[in-house]
Amino acid sequence: MRTERAMFKFHHFSLVAWLWLLLAAALSASAQQSLTWEQVRLRFERNNPTLLAGKLNIEESKASEITAYLRPNPDMSLLLDQVNLFSTNPFQPFSPALATTALSYLHERRHKRELRLDSAKDSTAVATSTQADLERTLLFTLRGAFIQTLQAKAVLSVTGDNLAYYDKVLEVSRERFHAGDIAQVDLDRLELQRVQYESDLQAAEVSLRTAKIQMLALLNDRTPIEQFDVTGPYEFSERLQPRDDLRQIALDTRPDLKAATESVEKAKADHKLAVANGSTDPTFSVDGGLNPPIDHYIGFGVTFPLRIFDRNQGEKLRTQLDIERNSRLLAAAQAQVFNDVDSAYATLSSNLALLHPYKQKYLEQAVRVRDTIAFSYRHGGASLLDFLSAQGEYRTVELAYVNLVGSYLSAASQLNLAVGREVIP
Repeated sequence: MRTERAMFKFHHFSLVAWLWLLLAAALSASAQQSLTWEQVRLRFERNNPTLLAGKLNIEESKASEITAYLRPNPDMSLLLDQVNLFSTNPFQPFSPALATTALSYLHERRHKRELRLDSAKDSTAVATSTQADLERTLLFTLRGAFIQTLQAKAVLSVTGDNLAYYDKVLEVSRERFHAGDIAQVDLDRLELQRVQYESDLQAAEVSLRTAKIQMLALLNDRTPIEQFDVTGPYEFSERLQPRDDLRQIALDTRPDLKAATESVEKAKADHKLAVANGSTDPTFSVDGGLNPPIDHYIGFGVTFPLRIFDRNQGEKLRTQLDIERNSRLLAAAQAQVFNDVDSAYATLSSNLALLHPYKQKYLEQAVRVRDTIAFSYRHGGASLLDFLSAQGEYRTVELAYVNLVGSYLSAASQLNLAVGREVIP
């Protein structure tokens, strides 16, 4: 009997343990997700509807290659002629009829089919590069939302710490007020100053939610905001490649520049096709029939248009002008690449120049001044105005540093966009 009770308790314990494990697994599944940049990027490439729709343009262009390389279809005609419906012999109206069958085929000269295929392949190349450029710009938007999320989290942490620190000061000040060390008006001024720290905290929370909403929209994700989070380093790197090296990387990498180059090649292929289309294509035919006087017969023929007026002059001129137009657009794209790289490089260098003194000097000084003045104020050695001024200076310096790091990361993302790939992770 005792053995059965022990077994019952054991099974009951096992069932409860399994229930707890299932509950823990469910809670873990619904817990907040913290995604790295690589994970966010993979989700974006897999789920973004704009990016997926753009990929279909490439498949459509490849389908056009099949159409471009098709041969002309032959023509077949059947003819029954000389049917005598008014014959004196009403039972033989088809006796003098002539039955004819003809087959004809258009022969394309000057490699028209191959030139059409070359033009279609060039269109596919342009579509592929355009899709790569679309992905580049969308990734920049996604990266911007990712950086804004990290920045909002950093600002939220700083404002939360500032509020917690200020609450400790308020607690000490209330004790001093009850002890008679400070006046009511001084305590009121301290408590009124807390509104600024609360406002900073609320603004940071709104910015964080807004950045997450933008990211979820780009990812086409319906995850609740409370269960979505990102993680990554929020810092700056002092290493920066030379500008000339970045320019060369951009010339070799930028997909929009590649698309402009491929557009020139396509314009040249279209011009060759226009010249070929100005040539004459003969149509070869063979026909056979049944003619009562001579029984059976077969014949051959060649038909070709006389290109006297229409020699495709308009398309020849248009495609020639299109080559020049695309060449100038290529030069404009190259100039735009240099402009983008130089502008982003200048912004990034400026941010680095500001960040260095903050990290090496200003942050430490702000903490030292705040702690020193706070200690003096608590012991009656500093005035309330000095204390509030030191608190405001620390808050300004700390938030300025966090926002400068965010500006640096945004400028680094802008430089990656200008170059065409990640040169600054």
